[in-house]
Amino acid sequence: MSSLLVINADGPETRVALVENGQVAEIYIERRRERGIVGNIYKGKVLRVLPGMQAAFVDIGTDKAAFLYVGDVRGTPEDVRSLFVEEEEEDAPLRERKVKVRPHKGEDSSGPRIEDLLKAGQEIIVQVAKEPIGTKGSRSTSYISLPGRNLVFMPTVDHVGISRRISGDKERKRLRTIVESMRPAGTGFIVRTVAEGVSDKELRADMEFLIKLWNSIVKKAEVARAPALLYHDLDLLLRTVRDLFTPDVEKLIIDSKPEYERLCKFTGAFMPEFLPKIELYEGTEPIFDGYGIEIEIDRALERKVYLKSGGSLVIDQGEALTTIDVNTGRFVGKRNLEETITKTNLEACKEVADQLRLRNIGGIIIIDFIDMDREANQDKVMKALVEAMRHDRAKTNITKISELGLVEMTRKRTRESLGRTLTEPCFYCAGKGYLKSKTTVAYEVLRQIRREGHAIREDSIVVSVHPQIAELLATSDQQYLEDLEKRLQKKIVIKPRERFHLERYELRGAPLPSGSESPSARSPARQTPEAAAGRTAVPKDGPSDT
Repeated sequence: MSSLLVINADGPETRVALVENGQVAEIYIERRRERGIVGNIYKGKVLRVLPGMQAAFVDIGTDKAAFLYVGDVRGTPEDVRSLFVEEEEEDAPLRERKVKVRPHKGEDSSGPRIEDLLKAGQEIIVQVAKEPIGTKGSRSTSYISLPGRNLVFMPTVDHVGISRRISGDKERKRLRTIVESMRPAGTGFIVRTVAEGVSDKELRADMEFLIKLWNSIVKKAEVARAPALLYHDLDLLLRTVRDLFTPDVEKLIIDSKPEYERLCKFTGAFMPEFLPKIELYEGTEPIFDGYGIEIEIDRALERKVYLKSGGSLVIDQGEALTTIDVNTGRFVGKRNLEETITKTNLEACKEVADQLRLRNIGGIIIIDFIDMDREANQDKVMKALVEAMRHDRAKTNITKISELGLVEMTRKRTRESLGRTLTEPCFYCAGKGYLKSKTTVAYEVLRQIRREGHAIREDSIVVSVHPQIAELLATSDQQYLEDLEKRLQKKIVIKPRERFHLERYELRGAPLPSGSESPSARSPARQTPEAAAGRTAVPKDGPSDT
């Protein structure tokens, strides 16, 4: 699969687009003043231990305390020096080096309890595993992992893992043998996908670099006072090179010369063979416009996604889960209904997978496929969905189609979705996505006048409302206002207020102007539709606008 990395870095934010076969597959955004904290390592202080939740809150120096679940707590040694990976001799084989501390293991099958592991005020080294999302703080872990180009170093875990994307048994065995023979005892490594075919010399260099990096972090932790940042993960630009710049990528193109030079320096130090693939963009139009990416970002914020056949997806992202509804739309098929439905569902499978990656939607996802009568067609759709999700880097779990035609799935979420990164709740509807209708608000005003009218001592009631509500009260609901005036024996004056929210209204009492007739002796004050759209109330028997 041919890929292209397009990087826009000439402004206050860095944007990275991964383009696969001419289609935008993933978008990453990092704003310099809102840089993420995932991967950062902190020396934190335990604020509260919550036995009922088997978790703790840790102060790491950010606005919100980090959440630490009991399953993410390892044994916490009193002497931080015991976390060092020993380096006895510069030329000593890695396998001869020792690690003094083993990861914590519970004494029984139920595992240790949080109150036995942590106490309020205790200092602990943690790494942020998940960004703060919505109202939730970041999630942290004391099982540290340091990613390199080919390996991920886990200094507190005794384990060797191989990327599941490396499928060849022979290659998996070769990589495992190399890592097992070189790693310090008691530590762990995960072999990344890009390590396939890499020589043992390159793997050794990666190991040594990561071990030195970890020892420098531990050394800093010895003298730092909690809360303190011990290690800041690479920014988006360098993470892109480390994680996404694989042999499948034909070219990386960037539009900022200073960042281009920094990128080349980093690449030349760690992966010089990729240098010829890096190119500086010198076009006149913005790079994302030139590659058609800007329009794809705009489409990724839309609720409705159209399929090529004429069908569509409706994507609603909520607090607890995301729902995706599949519709046939304009697609009417050729033979029969079952075939039309199946074709639409099959086309939707690929689009669902693409949209989940592009929008970075995580958590619980419910897909409402169009109901299919034949079990064979249901199986066909499920296989197509599983196959489409294979290219997703995030871990997913998919269940079978239920009796209601729903597919439940989960997708690992480690950062905010694209929509929540680029948007904010509507200031007018407060994020609800809807407003009360004008008729509903007008009737609420009438009820409020009826409710409070007798309590107002003045001879008239001034009702301040949005101009559109004023127009409705002055026209369609005029008879009801006249009835209220007779019942309350008070004059009702409607005043439009341009700055009012559509749902806002205010009632207050006001004395009648001198010389005015009482409501029982004259027709009630009213506005023409034209006056309702302005700022001044015009009595019904006052000057006409003819």
